[in-house]
This record gives sequence, structure tokens and C-alpha cells, in this order.
Amino acid sequence: MQPNREISALFTLIDDPDEEVFSTVSNRIVEYGRNIIPNLEFLWENTISEDIQGRIEMLIHRLHYTDLVRDLTEWRDNPYHDLLFGSLLVSKFQYPELQTGPVLQEIEKIRRNVWLELNSFLTPLEQANVISSIVYNYYNLKGNEVSYNNPDDFFIHKVLQVKKGNTITNGILYLILGQLLDIPVRAINIPKQFVLAFFHPEYDPASSSASPQSKISFYVDATTGHPFTHRDIENYFKRMAIPPSVSHFKPLSHTKVIQLLIEELSKCFDKPKLLYKKNELLKLADILD
Repeated sequence: MQPNREISALFTLIDDPDEEVFSTVSNRIVEYGRNIIPNLEFLWENTISEDIQGRIEMLIHRLHYTDLVRDLTEWRDNPYHDLLFGSLLVSKFQYPELQTGPVLQEIEKIRRNVWLELNSFLTPLEQANVISSIVYNYYNLKGNEVSYNNPDDFFIHKVLQVKKGNTITNGILYLILGQLLDIPVRAINIPKQFVLAFFHPEYDPASSSASPQSKISFYVDATTGHPFTHRDIENYFKRMAIPPSVSHFKPLSHTKVIQLLIEELSKCFDKPKLLYKKNELLKLADILD
């Protein structure tokens, strides 16, 4: 965006000590949209005051966040909730300039490697073993339990870069491959866990009146890719002293998966200086509620 008189006048007021004046100036700058970001970056480079640079950085963040709110709302309202695209939107909260091309290429490479090992004669368990073998052994993806010390564990592009994520992001990668390969694996609502379930191919949660648990063949630990059984799930509920219910076994929609990812990511920003990020993330999660 080329500078004009109003922009120049607004920029001269960014250092105004009156917070009310600065708030008015900020709102007007944000109304210009992301096209004003190069002007703000140029101003930042030519500013020696760290306080003013901080204000400029916050303005740029607000502009990116406004775009993200719009993009996430459009993703929510689209009838086809592409899980990879939803995951990349979450990454753009922290990395707004993220180039998605390399991520798509990496996903396609993994998908193709899995696809080459699949055939129509494999059982669901054999399909799961193929995915796990490629992703966790050949591709060498590692997994951790959910921790809130490192936000990068929640960003799919970072997981692909370092080949290590938490149980949620590893699980989302697994789900993305299932979606691309038409394999009926879904996340389910097991308390304090992110568990993947292989459903019977004919099961349609929107029309079936059957118990969803009865339509699950087995489960997969998203951290390691290891399969486990109904008895393992039953033992888990006993250890947790939680009575299992139908809702625990219903497949989560992609919007619910991304909402969970955002809510868990927000817990990484509990420090006072970062609480604004936590609040912004919770607002993003509310969009998907």
C-alpha cells in the first residue's frame, strides 16, 4: 500500500501516550486491512523506540488475527471441512506468513507412500498397520504427551518439519491421511485422551441408530500408532472411575477436532504478557462452537 496523508498522520500518532488516542488510531489503522502491513513494517524498521516497535508489532498481529477470524469462519461455514486446511489455519495464528505449499507437498509424499502399500484385500487392522509403519517407522514421526511448554507441538507444519508432535497433532496427521485415503478412522471423545477409532466402513453416524461403540473395530494410540482393543478402553475407564457413555464413542467432526486443537493450544499462553493470545484463541474456538 502506498502511503497517503491519512496513513502518515495516523503513524505520527502511534507514539501518543494517551491510551484513548492510541486506541482510536489503532482501530483506524486496522480498518485498512492487511495491505497496510508493509507500511507498518517499514515504520518498525525506521523506529528506534522499543515501546513504539512493540505497538507496531501488536498492530500487525491484530491485522493478521482479523484475517484469521475471517478465514476460520469461512472454513466453518464450508460444507466440506478439510482437516489439513483447518490445521494450517491454526498454524497461521503464530506463523501468519506460513507458506502452505511445502506442507501440502510433504503430506502428499506421505500419502503416496501409504497408498503404494495399500490394496483392497487388506483388513482394517492391516490398513492401520500400514499407516503406522509408514508414519511412525519409515517417516520416523515421534510423539509426546500433551505439554503446554512448547506451542510448536500444536502446529501441523512444525510437526512435519521436526517429525515430532503431541498426541493431538500426530492424531490429526493420521486423520488427514485417513481422509485422503478414504479409510474410516475418526477421533472419539475419550476423556483426557486423543484416541483414534477405526469404524466399520458402512457406519454413518448421521443416519445410524446403532451404538457407535459397536461399530468400532479397534483403536489407535495417536502418540505411537499402536492399535489397542475394546478391553483396553474398558480398563481405562475403570482406572479413571468414569462410567463410559455413548457420547465418548461418537466420532468427532473435523470442526470439533480443530476446536479442541485451538483450546489446547490456548493453554500454552498463561503467562501475563501472553494472556491476550490465550483470549484470542478462545475466541477462535468459540467461532467453531
